[in-house]
Amino acid sequence: MIGIFFVLMLSDPRPIGIFDSGVGGITIWKEITSLLPSENTVYLADSANAPYGVKPQDEIKEISQNNAQKLVGLGAKIIVVACNTATTNAIDHLRQNFQVPIIGIEPATKPAAISSKTGVIGILATKGTLASELFLNTSQKYKGSTTIIERIGSGLVPIIESGDLEAARPLLVEYLQPMIEQGADNIVLGCSHYPFLIPIIKEIVPAEVNIIDSGYAVARHTKNTLESLEIASNAEQGQHQFLTNANETILNAFLKKVQAESYSIKAF
Repeated sequence: MIGIFFVLMLSDPRPIGIFDSGVGGITIWKEITSLLPSENTVYLADSANAPYGVKPQDEIKEISQNNAQKLVGLGAKIIVVACNTATTNAIDHLRQNFQVPIIGIEPATKPAAISSKTGVIGILATKGTLASELFLNTSQKYKGSTTIIERIGSGLVPIIESGDLEAARPLLVEYLQPMIEQGADNIVLGCSHYPFLIPIIKEIVPAEVNIIDSGYAVARHTKNTLESLEIASNAEQGQHQFLTNANETILNAFLKKVQAESYSIKAF
């Protein structure tokens, strides 16, 4: 009986707070909730400010701080910045201004470089991510042994936010074909929106080319952090709240794509 009481006392029902510049971070949310089905979550879809990748760093910091403040106000015990641009431009700023643990996401340059057999990798990301100091420092470590082909995915985020994924096909051909022609065998998706395009990407690139995103790594890091701080939940099933400042119908459509359950959507 004492043991049962102790386990219950350790359970922390406060939600995991997640934010992104719209629907893209749902790919991260899916990985987190698959790995941590007991956790409650609150997801802030800041579609009205999408895309972050074309904004100056100071504006990205301000938007990210506002989003984090909103999540803290909703009781978040940890914040996952499910946006590469916000992570690479604002993660240090957020960690200096908030007491809760903050998990970020950045392009999987390291695993792509290490696993490449041709020594050539492609990175498709936003302008804000590719120009950030964090990304530049990481990629610099591998440029001696690996050819890194960087491409800004201009126009992809607005297309994804519109819900018309097929409209991204011509841009994807334009961005990815040069990578393939130069021998890339790993392509890194450096924006949390881009995994929604994987079915189309697989039709464009050869079957032997690996498509890499950071979703599972973020989920695993979140799990390890919750457990190390003893703030994980032991609930039978987590409940999920989504907040959006844009089209609720499109958000709902993307949630159905990832087979989300037990969720509600509200405007903010």
